[in-house]
Amino acid sequence: MPATVVVGTQWGDEGKGKLTDLLAGEMDLVVRYQGGHNAGHRIVVGGEAFALQLVPSGVLYDHITPVIGNGVVVDPEVLLAEIDVLTDKGVDTSRLVVSGNAHLIMPYHQELDRVTERYLGKNSLGTTKRGIGPAYADKATRVGLRVQDLLDEKIFRQKLDVALKEKNAVLAKVYNRLPLSADDIAARYLGEYAPRIAPMIGDTVGIVHDALAAGRNVLMEGAQATFLDLDHGTYPFVTSSNPVAGGACTGSGLGPRDIDRVIGIAKAYVTRVGAGPFPTELSDETGDLLVERGHEFGTNTGRRRRCGWFDAVMARQAVRLNSLSEVALTKLDVLDTFETVKVCVAYEANGERFEYPPYHQSILHQVTPIYEELPGWRADLTTATTSEDLPRAARDYVAFLAEQIGVPVRLVGVGPGREQFVAFATA
Repeated sequence: MPATVVVGTQWGDEGKGKLTDLLAGEMDLVVRYQGGHNAGHRIVVGGEAFALQLVPSGVLYDHITPVIGNGVVVDPEVLLAEIDVLTDKGVDTSRLVVSGNAHLIMPYHQELDRVTERYLGKNSLGTTKRGIGPAYADKATRVGLRVQDLLDEKIFRQKLDVALKEKNAVLAKVYNRLPLSADDIAARYLGEYAPRIAPMIGDTVGIVHDALAAGRNVLMEGAQATFLDLDHGTYPFVTSSNPVAGGACTGSGLGPRDIDRVIGIAKAYVTRVGAGPFPTELSDETGDLLVERGHEFGTNTGRRRRCGWFDAVMARQAVRLNSLSEVALTKLDVLDTFETVKVCVAYEANGERFEYPPYHQSILHQVTPIYEELPGWRADLTTATTSEDLPRAARDYVAFLAEQIGVPVRLVGVGPGREQFVAFATA
């Protein structure tokens, strides 16, 4: 039974957690394949909100095995705190499995993230300062500590001593920071975290492949989104891993032929957190209204999101990069009050028209969006249960987006609740 991948098509915050939760009802495993606790999923179930950072969204279902794959970087303190919150709310987290090959976020990663951002000043990347990038950097330079190292005190201390010797030198000599104590870190990670995390550690590659071989349904859940991808995003304003669908393979141990469905998640407009290019950004009252109606503040950080009209140029590129089979459109209801709505159908720069993003970042920073303006519907969509309940103008808007990006829209979100999706059929 091939796996399904859910991937964001914009700059994140598209509603991946909500869709993953919706699809989880027909799944047996939900696997988080990359990222860290810098990305939050907010799910509303029965009027109660769950803010998930590391634990896969499928944890809210009793029949799901939630898996944290090898491509994730794990802050043990955050993971355990999240588990405690879920447990207090009556959610059973005992089925959670964490890959032994996932890398650990260490205190020096967080410290380096903070001081580096301050050092960059106006050229800062807008990171969440939670150690994600430095942890992935250590992974790439082969000096990282992994979750499995929590099971071997000797190995953990050896690796920690090697890493900390270099990190403390950088912190002291470059950033004038006090050195971190290896003994204090070891006591916390081995004494406090390891006993609780040890029962969760498992062979996630084997678990996922065994499930597929047994004909069980597996859902791959990424964090961030296509244009925050380290290779294909708006570099350097990107994350430190590969959220694109191909990252689901490396981050979980699946092969390409193990996946046959890739669902792209897109908001009915576009948002972005932090720095970086944003061709359709609205720095006016319309943008403020989108922020207000869409409650566009980060789940984890509380940062205000930048807002703009839907960008079909980006979406077409996302279709290419992820081999999307379909799209789920979220937050269509946020546009309910607009008399007209706009869609960016192309870019223009130096007299040239671009149907896809220009490869050179200097051109991308200079483009002017070319818009098509469509009638708004000025009606409340939140009570819709079928596509026929949507006003004609709303249906036309969705159909226009599908035509522009070249893949069908199968689901449309009309509110924040778990059940507030309607099935949609576009060519």
